[in-house]
Amino acid sequence: MAGKIWAYEDFEVGSSLELGSKLVTAEEIVEFASEFDPQPMHLEQAAGEASILGGLSASGWHICGMFMRLLCDSLLLDSTSQGSPGIDEVKWKKPVLAGDRLTARSTVLAKRISSSRPGLGLVSMRAEMINQRGESVFELQNTGMFLSREAAQ
Repeated sequence: MAGKIWAYEDFEVGSSLELGSKLVTAEEIVEFASEFDPQPMHLEQAAGEASILGGLSASGWHICGMFMRLLCDSLLLDSTSQGSPGIDEVKWKKPVLAGDRLTARSTVLAKRISSSRPGLGLVSMRAEMINQRGESVFELQNTGMFLSREAAQ
């Protein structure tokens, strides 16, 4: 996708976009949790192992942030994105542990032009991140707002 400026017209219903992958480290899990979600299973290996998560585990909010980084780097920063009116659904399906490699993909579910802003398109997507074992660990459904090519000029 590098080099392409994505506009509303470029999204096709049913198409999937590969968003890249990320290795999750113990250091970043603890750093994020220390500031934003200081529960023991996100701060200490032993506490994570004693929990139902089975090890030092990333906060769900950290997982959302990692997904957003992949989405920005592979799509949004090279697009006519105008943000999002919100998230319809987030699911944290399995623990994300230190050492996991997450790979993200987003699929276009629907699209339409805004009735109140004709140069603005709404693109509904379902995203997923899977770990190195092929297990789905995260799902998100939301709508993004993208300018048409004409409106962007």
